[in-house]
Amino acid sequence: MAGLPERLSKAAATSLLAGAVGGAALLAGELLAAKARRYAKPTMGLALRTSMGPQSAPPLRLVLLGDSAAVGVGVEWLSETLGGQLARLLADGTPESGQRHVLLSSVGVAGSRSSDLATQVARALLGDRPDVAVILIGSYDATTGRGPEEAAGHLGQAVRRLRSAGVQVVVGTCPDLGAVRSMAPPLRQIAGMIGRRMAKAQAKAVAEAGGVVVDLAGETGAVFRADAGTLCYDGFHPSADGYRVWAHALYPAVARAAMSDV
Repeated sequence: MAGLPERLSKAAATSLLAGAVGGAALLAGELLAAKARRYAKPTMGLALRTSMGPQSAPPLRLVLLGDSAAVGVGVEWLSETLGGQLARLLADGTPESGQRHVLLSSVGVAGSRSSDLATQVARALLGDRPDVAVILIGSYDATTGRGPEEAAGHLGQAVRRLRSAGVQVVVGTCPDLGAVRSMAPPLRQIAGMIGRRMAKAQAKAVAEAGGVVVDLAGETGAVFRADAGTLCYDGFHPSADGYRVWAHALYPAVARAAMSDV
């Protein structure tokens, strides 16, 4: 019996090691499966540039920057995109805000990371100055292992440049990656944890740079987790319903930014 504790300790250590190796192998397999999935791509015929609302109403130049969410990957029609749905809400307005003639454009690029925002900001500031910029970024930073502080630093610089040019800025922080179905558990839970760290760093950087933060994960994550229909066929990008949920989450902050620019 004297050697029993030692044998149990060795058995426990062996089991833990096997569990760790097995867990790593499981995660590696899930990661490969996630990478091998067929993901939605930008619709070739989709040009995210339009106008909505009566031409007699006050104009509002709205530009989207960021990743696939800024160009509507996952849907087929402009009216289904986040930008299209947000522009419609702004054009219709409320009794308090009134209608607006919204001039919508996007300089976003699918797959972009926060380090790509500098080029997008330069493009957004060409020609007529936008009144309001909406930035949607962070998913690809999180899923490709970029450090939250580094990614947030690039985002903060982008917000600061836009604010210096007189543009109101609203940022939708990293969405709830724990809601995506393109990754199986436990990889999905790990992605969700990384996404929350990213969103927290983003919120701090945006606030310090003078932008307005909308916590997409906090405000819409529960809806995405409960309803698989908020994602398109690839289980990663939003569907028309998902973009509608995001548009309604962003709308109050964007509407306030638009009113402050009048």
